[in-house]
Amino acid sequence: MTKADLIVGIQWGDEGKGKIVDMLSQNYDLVCRSGGGHNAGHTIWVDGVKYALHLVPSGILHPNIINIIGNGVVVNPEVLIKEMAQFKNLEGRFYISDRAHLNLAYHSLIDQAKERLKGDKAIGTTGKGIGPAYADKISRTGHRVGELLDPELLSANLMNDFEANRVYLDALGVKIPSKDEIYQELKGFKEVLAPYIADTTQILWKAMDENKKILLEGAQGTLLDIDHGTYPYVTSSNTISAGACTGLGLSPKSIGNVIGILKAYTTRVGNGAFPTEDHGDDGNTMCEVGKEYGTTTGRRRRCGWLDAVAVRYASRLNGVDSYALMKLDVLDGFKTIKICKAYEYNGKLIDYMPANLDEVTPVYEELEGWDSISGIKSYDELPQNAKKYIERIEELTGVRVSIVSTSPERSDTILR
Repeated sequence: MTKADLIVGIQWGDEGKGKIVDMLSQNYDLVCRSGGGHNAGHTIWVDGVKYALHLVPSGILHPNIINIIGNGVVVNPEVLIKEMAQFKNLEGRFYISDRAHLNLAYHSLIDQAKERLKGDKAIGTTGKGIGPAYADKISRTGHRVGELLDPELLSANLMNDFEANRVYLDALGVKIPSKDEIYQELKGFKEVLAPYIADTTQILWKAMDENKKILLEGAQGTLLDIDHGTYPYVTSSNTISAGACTGLGLSPKSIGNVIGILKAYTTRVGNGAFPTEDHGDDGNTMCEVGKEYGTTTGRRRRCGWLDAVAVRYASRLNGVDSYALMKLDVLDGFKTIKICKAYEYNGKLIDYMPANLDEVTPVYEELEGWDSISGIKSYDELPQNAKKYIERIEELTGVRVSIVSTSPERSDTILR
């Protein structure tokens, strides 16, 4: 029986997971999403063409690979159908777990209304309804993808839910649709999605028994994990490697190699602590050169230097075996490059990440920069200072860098 390899983001998301999954997936038989929803945004560039994926696994660009959306994902059928329309011949190579929970239009309306009411205390969510969909799941009032197969029953159940929550929905200003509106929408979803709804756990188990090669694709990043991230400025699911097990129906013993996706600097979307954020010219340069605008929302990402303390913490949580270092080329031309190697916290120097990250001050070391590494495909051809930067990351985190990305293109990648 084979084990499933895992790709997981090590920062606050947007690390570049899509490119690595796309690149590595050609060596796998199945690629699986285990958590999150269409708040995820994986961007892949192939031959100058940009693909933006939110729900569909990144292996979809390879016609010989089976792609699975697992039970831990919250699925917006409307968004999924639009995304599926980009690709041809999906039957037999794309499946959605019948146990995955639905994220419907009213979830996003609730999400946006609650954010507005919070004012300057807002989390900074994508407003896509992810939190409310997971809240329904945890409170045992949610509905699952398999229920789309009977739209008449599901529409009746949803109308009962709306009626039971009428006071709450009215207070938020969320309009309750009619039963016929709901039924017609659900019927349309069924017509498109029914051939793809399946017991994906059984598909996975069978594939493992047959020694198929399986790659698990994480969404968001470790520091957004609901339990281990910078709470409350986090997402609503477990984004760490353990979440892949519950989100797909795999045992911890089923996980093989864990690859941590690590951006060469740090970015964050929305509110919350960000010790190494740079508010000056360097941060602006990272943003513009790195095109740091959200795939899902278009929001400008906050940018700053690599935080080795947070990275080491995230790597331990995930059991990372090696890193894929992304967007190293964005740091081309910087005279000096900073790495946070420790924090000052309550008058002491610490090398760990406390729960209240707002209270820390980063302690930096500076390394000399380099001219350009863009498009380089051999480690030996990298400038000496770029090698020193990579090796210092390895020293500070205790994890080896096995992949280096030198441009958005799939082919511009160094394998060590």
